[in-house]
Amino acid sequence: MDEDRPGVAATLRALNGALGRPAALWVKESGARNLRHRDFLAPRAALSAAFPGGQVPPEVVSAVPSLRGPAVLPLRVCRQTPAGLEVQVRRPEAFQRLLEPLPDPASPAAGERTGCVVLHCPALRSPAALWPRHLRSVLVADHLAQLLRAQGVSVRLVPGLSEERSWDVLRQLRISWPSGSGGSSLTDTVSALKAALGRCPCAAACEQGLGIAEDVISKVHLKSFVEQQGLLGYDPNLDVLLVTEGTLRSLAELQEAVLQCPAIRLSSPCALLQAKGQSSCCSIVHVVNCEEEFQLQQLDVLWRILDLGAHTTLQKHLVCGPVKVTNPSSPIGADQYFQLRKRQMYEASVMKYGELAQDEAWTEVIDTLTVAAIRFELLSTAHRGQITLDLENNSISTKGTKSGAFVMYNCARLATLFNAFQQAVEQGTYPPLPPVSELNFSCLREEGEWLLLFNYLLPFPEVLQQAAQLPPPSKGICITANTETVCKFLVQLSMDFSSYYNRVHILGEPFPHLFDQMFARLQLLRAVRDVFHSALATLHLPPLSQI
Repeated sequence: MDEDRPGVAATLRALNGALGRPAALWVKESGARNLRHRDFLAPRAALSAAFPGGQVPPEVVSAVPSLRGPAVLPLRVCRQTPAGLEVQVRRPEAFQRLLEPLPDPASPAAGERTGCVVLHCPALRSPAALWPRHLRSVLVADHLAQLLRAQGVSVRLVPGLSEERSWDVLRQLRISWPSGSGGSSLTDTVSALKAALGRCPCAAACEQGLGIAEDVISKVHLKSFVEQQGLLGYDPNLDVLLVTEGTLRSLAELQEAVLQCPAIRLSSPCALLQAKGQSSCCSIVHVVNCEEEFQLQQLDVLWRILDLGAHTTLQKHLVCGPVKVTNPSSPIGADQYFQLRKRQMYEASVMKYGELAQDEAWTEVIDTLTVAAIRFELLSTAHRGQITLDLENNSISTKGTKSGAFVMYNCARLATLFNAFQQAVEQGTYPPLPPVSELNFSCLREEGEWLLLFNYLLPFPEVLQQAAQLPPPSKGICITANTETVCKFLVQLSMDFSSYYNRVHILGEPFPHLFDQMFARLQLLRAVRDVFHSALATLHLPPLSQI
């Protein structure tokens, strides 16, 4: 993140520091009504706990507007009111500083790596067809990988996809996942794990027969190891695991992924799951649906038992809640789910756009809208929560304000606006758009303009940063991640942009005295478009140029 770019966190730190109290007293406003007269507030209740009678000394209040810093918003006024201490930003200057071109968050500078994460998605080992519950965990892992890479984190995805089965649904959903490589190194690792298993005091050889499958090579007592190590968060029913060649191959893939993580500069602080007292910045995050968490815990404990120095103590579990399908006429797999949503999206588009949507040129548009609809359907809910899919009714439409299609529609509206402007420039109707440094942003007085800047352009880099955070668990093995943040951010941005765009005419009459306001608005909306594109990239969604 650009250190000179104004940010919410830096401004709040400066405001809290100005009051000279250790507590965080200030909050950022976000509602349109409050933003009409203040941008930051130190609530009266918080001030009463920090100052006698809740009265901040006048000299402290008068000093607040003079706060300066490379990432601190320019402040105009600070005043004591019945609600508390209120601050307003110097808005024209804030527009000027924030509308400079946004650095590409997906292209961190070389050498800025902050760690390495191995994302393991057991659903992709399933020998049977994928179900919507599997698809959810795969999409969470895919999105999390994009978010981490945007923050300069090196990511390795496990397992590699087998060539023995079709992965059409992953390709259709634009899920970027590597193929399996195998090779001699993997075979060597399997052999090393098998040797470690033979030396393990928790393991015992299995005699064939008595209901034991032929491919079982050993049985391992997991429960005694968990108790001896004092491990927390594991299912109390963990007991004996029958180990197969397939089990060891799964561990070998994980082992190889960890050992192949690129070297990290030791001077870089590790912001991810770094265990206390350890210098390694490599973390293993298992992304699994709740129905298969027990089997994953078995694999986790076995890996700890056979630890070959691959930092298995840094394993954490990100568990996805259940995906329920209402009134299914028969069990529906991930492929059928995608095809159903695609047909529904096509029907909704024909209903809205008529014969235009039946043109061949719309095939790619329908595909992209379908991918957006499914990704938002499965990612907009916090990963721990339950998702209910209503497949009987056409809950996927082009009208709902909380759908992926609505987000893509508003992204396309911006593309249409700038295409129209460019055509007008080429025809000589308007002059080219001047750079930000030459514009007068004091003409932006419509409340929707400040709402777009203050609630979306300002916090966007921090939104991506927070969405990529993997905080260590308070206890046990499970962690939470904010994998729903980007979808919710895009939905809310789309709603506020749509409201503004429906209310304000951007491309006005070609009179020179109107150009200042039009150009300022275009620079604002160009920055909004860039935010759309950057956020959609973390979902593997290309922006649409028409809809």
